[in-house]
Amino acid sequence: MPAVTVENPLTLPRVTAPADAVARPVLTVTTAPSGFEGEGFPVRRAFAGINYRHLDPFIMMDQMGEVEYAPGEPKGTPWHPHRGFETVTYIIDGIFDHHDSEGGGGTITNGDTQWMTAGAGLLHIEAPPEHLVVSGGLFHGLQLWVNLPAKDKMMAPRYQDIRGGTVQLLTSPDGGALLRVIAGELDGHTGPGSTHTPITMVHATLAPGAEVTLPWRPDFNGLAYVMAGKGAVGADRRPIHVGQTAVFGEGGSLTVRADERQDSHTPDLEIVLLGGRPIREPMAQYGPFVMNNRAELAQAFEDFQAGRLGRIPAVHGMTEDGR
Repeated sequence: MPAVTVENPLTLPRVTAPADAVARPVLTVTTAPSGFEGEGFPVRRAFAGINYRHLDPFIMMDQMGEVEYAPGEPKGTPWHPHRGFETVTYIIDGIFDHHDSEGGGGTITNGDTQWMTAGAGLLHIEAPPEHLVVSGGLFHGLQLWVNLPAKDKMMAPRYQDIRGGTVQLLTSPDGGALLRVIAGELDGHTGPGSTHTPITMVHATLAPGAEVTLPWRPDFNGLAYVMAGKGAVGADRRPIHVGQTAVFGEGGSLTVRADERQDSHTPDLEIVLLGGRPIREPMAQYGPFVMNNRAELAQAFEDFQAGRLGRIPAVHGMTEDGR
């Protein structure tokens, strides 16, 4: 980690907040509990315990790994449904195949992002390719769920495969921070991801002792999640370390700093910065369905059971019942 980098960040456009921008205070810092997802790969639940009013339009985010699999160990998720939101899968190290009941799919690897708008619904599977299962290897990534407003919840599903080489690379004035804009806009620089709900998603790498203050849209919320390393957030340098999420209050800029000393296996601070325009609609979630009320959740579950969200395609002569 990280997958996408440059030899000399000072060759990149430089970003800084205006001197008169109001600094966003840090409201809370929470620690993600660990668990397992799918067929048993380890995750950290980044947003666990954070009130939804601070997250909106984001629903949840899992850090997948970082784990070094032995041969035969790599795992994924079985076929499962989605409706009413978007999944953003960012692979930092390793490789993942994804397929759906509509015939879509592909492979994402180091630095790639797969953006799936579930909309009205589909069935989906994510798994390591067979050669990785045989060989084992490093796996590390994020999956973020982004809500859709009521008017878009039943839109047709679609994919965006965002290759690592297409992300917008920026830096801080002194070159101490490398900023990868995956989606949205930062100081007039736009990432490749196209979003229904306006958001900004940035993966930042800060060298030891580096600090960056970024302009941040006042109408967006602000979140920072540490994937590796340790540092501080906010003008008052609130301590934060791997597996923790900071929630920022209102303002026009946010500040992140890397500690002078990092662990020997983590040379830099790796942090994901998220902001989005709150949808401010009722949100009802049941497993892989995110709707506006319980009646819509019940309809989604009924549609799934009736096969209206799609059927598992035949693979190597097998049908969905295994024959």
